[in-house]
Amino acid sequence: MSGVWDALMGLGDVLAQHVILAACAIGLGIAVALPLAVWASRSQAVARGALGFASLVQTIPALALLALFFPILLSLRAVFGERLPTLGFLPALLALALYALLPILRNAVTAQTNLDPGVIEAADGVGMGFWQRLRLVEAPLAAPYIMAGIRTAAVWTIGAATLSTTIGQPSLGDPIFAGLQTQNWSLVLAGCIGSAGLAIIADALLGTIEAGFRRRDRRLWLGGAIAVALGVAAAFASQADWSSDDGRDTIVIGTKQFSEQLILGRLVGEQLEEAGYNVEYREGLGSAVVAQAVANGSIDLYFDYTGTIWANQMKRTDNPGRDAMYEAIVEWERDVQGTRVLGKLGFENAYALAMREDRAAELGIKTIEDLSRAAPQLVAGGDPEWFERPEWFAVRDAYGLNFANERNFSPTFMYNALRSGDADVISAYTSDGRIAADNLVILDDPREALPSYDTLIILSPERADDARMKAALEPLLGSINVDAMREANFSVDRTDGEKKTPREAARRLAEDVGL
Repeated sequence: MSGVWDALMGLGDVLAQHVILAACAIGLGIAVALPLAVWASRSQAVARGALGFASLVQTIPALALLALFFPILLSLRAVFGERLPTLGFLPALLALALYALLPILRNAVTAQTNLDPGVIEAADGVGMGFWQRLRLVEAPLAAPYIMAGIRTAAVWTIGAATLSTTIGQPSLGDPIFAGLQTQNWSLVLAGCIGSAGLAIIADALLGTIEAGFRRRDRRLWLGGAIAVALGVAAAFASQADWSSDDGRDTIVIGTKQFSEQLILGRLVGEQLEEAGYNVEYREGLGSAVVAQAVANGSIDLYFDYTGTIWANQMKRTDNPGRDAMYEAIVEWERDVQGTRVLGKLGFENAYALAMREDRAAELGIKTIEDLSRAAPQLVAGGDPEWFERPEWFAVRDAYGLNFANERNFSPTFMYNALRSGDADVISAYTSDGRIAADNLVILDDPREALPSYDTLIILSPERADDARMKAALEPLLGSINVDAMREANFSVDRTDGEKKTPREAARRLAEDVGL
């Protein structure tokens, strides 16, 4: 329990950002829903359209809705300029505000349309105008029902806001996702407790406001409103930068959703801090999101792999060899993306098909060709991207793989599935320390269907000519071998008392490679 308590004590910054994001999203949802509800209460067509749209939004998974705002805002840059943010707060705010819309709008429309006609006639009879009637009669009667909708929206929004981590917005999802990737269950539990506790507190305070409206008790609803306002104000105050500008340039590092990327991010971050930069992290981003983010300057650098760029971004299906592939990628990044490949870190993290050693020996499988014969009786596991990636299509078609079942897992649980027998073969990563720890065998690829995956540092167009930054990072190039990276990865992924955080693993890795 001490680990959970320590993790809870470290939630201050992400908790404050979570409160700010959720409060702004709920506030924007209210600002849109209430005028729309007034209009909808006077027009059946508007009511059907508004409620239908809000209901449609609710059918979209929150994670997908958050991710969709990245390409939407990216396309809007042509209209609003390059300063329009595509990652972080703005897309998260817009997506969550849409998610909050339905319960507020539905309750407001229902309250408005079910007001006692006699009360409305009485208001008209004493000569009240539209705005007078709305403010003095309709709003007080509808307020308890509207607050019930806001309570529901608040709980939904606070929960869904944890997913904003995937588009670069810090939230209580940060410890949850980091804990899942590194099997640090204290972090996962702390993030869940923080999110659940925040939702319970918000629901209680908004419930107080609702009760105040229902009982016509001004002190009750005003007290609840003040408590909510103070909580949000405290979150804003904690994030305000009261210090004077130290004059240091800030570098934003983007990473993907697995341990190796988190370690590399912290490794590079500490190198840049020693060189005099401030560093911010955008962790847990998807492959497509992070690549586009560095190209449009939303982040300053990230780490990618030659095979991923070759297949996913360049849409190439051939395999010209390691050196030719690297040169083509450097040219493509420069001429098409406007980014700069600073160089290779020195190790390869390739996709490979792996099996438990005992299971492979039982079935007589040493190569992917051997696997193809047994595949119809086996279950294959992959990370969430694997079965939609060009690399999978290439290896599947090259060997005629046809598994009995294909299952998606997070990278952490993918290895657990192999150990437990829920999967017979997985799409492993060759720099992962769990390969040796779990006694896994990598199946040979005699047809070379899978390309090379040398690890690269890629700089944004704005940082491509930053000589000081490049000088700080050049000692990293070619310095990390696969054994050192495997050890660092395993130190984060292991489940015993020797587990390290990504920052601790990065510092140990820096020592091991002589930085």
